[in-house]
Amino acid sequence: MDKDTDGTIFQDLLAERGVLVADGAMGTVLFDLGLETGGCPELLNVERPDLVQKVHQGYYEAGADIVLTNTFGGSAARLKLHNMEDRVAELNRAAVAIAKKAGAEIDHPTLVAGSIGPTGELFEPLGPLTRDEGIALFSEQCEALVDAGVDILWIETLSSWEELDAAVTAASGRGVPVAATLSFDTNGHTMMGLAPADYGTWWQEHQIAALGANCGVGPSDVVQAAGEIHGTAPEAIVIAKGNCGIPLYKDEQLVYPTGPDAMADYTELAVRSGASIVGACCGSGFEHIAAIRAAVDTGVHGDRPSLEEISERLGDVSMPPAAKPARRRRRSH
Repeated sequence: MDKDTDGTIFQDLLAERGVLVADGAMGTVLFDLGLETGGCPELLNVERPDLVQKVHQGYYEAGADIVLTNTFGGSAARLKLHNMEDRVAELNRAAVAIAKKAGAEIDHPTLVAGSIGPTGELFEPLGPLTRDEGIALFSEQCEALVDAGVDILWIETLSSWEELDAAVTAASGRGVPVAATLSFDTNGHTMMGLAPADYGTWWQEHQIAALGANCGVGPSDVVQAAGEIHGTAPEAIVIAKGNCGIPLYKDEQLVYPTGPDAMADYTELAVRSGASIVGACCGSGFEHIAAIRAAVDTGVHGDRPSLEEISERLGDVSMPPAAKPARRRRRSH
């Protein structure tokens, strides 16, 4: 699709379909295709664009409405780890071109979201990165993605208010919708202590196009987080893009415990929790997204699931220690 300059393409597609399917993991599939451990995924946008296009096409063919560009680590702060901090514009623009080329070969409407991951730096007062420096880092990447024609700027896997503020500030006012997902991977909170319900309250003031949860420690936590966000932001477009659990080392390789067969339950529970965009994250592949597509097409109805139902169908939900039921202490004799 052409660049969504005012968000109407995104809104119209959501209104038409009710629930949109986002893609799955980029890195997981690229590693399966030969990306070396420690390699720079974004470099493939210029050195092996065929591999990146293969990932996008696989997700589109599985039924994804939205694919995220191969730019999660596309800021200067992250590219600096590979001595490529001066190639932000080149690598981000190349990624968008690949995603758009893949979408042009699909016979249903599609959207390209520009993936923007965390800087990897701590913001003041806990770290050295100032707000202005953070905004500048995100702005450089946002500018390249928008100039290349993304439909959405998609900020993901953040954990602090300071970084969220810098990223949203940099992304806003560029003529495309802004989505942002946090990773609630620490006892039901982000690593920096943000709670899903507080994120929903934050949205009431900032009103970005979509917000939600991604990655984390498994699909159950993402579903629970989506429900809590929706509970305090019932008018918002909520995203659920959970990973496939904590990987296990088996047969000399990492294996994620949540397979495609769990995606029907995950999708149903996510939609009932208020999510209107459902995808997957680390450990997922084309079969996971095909299963999500099938579940969405079947139709989902029902009230918000209880914590007990989520835990029973997807596995235990992480909770703050204070919220966990107290264990009865054995009497000493």
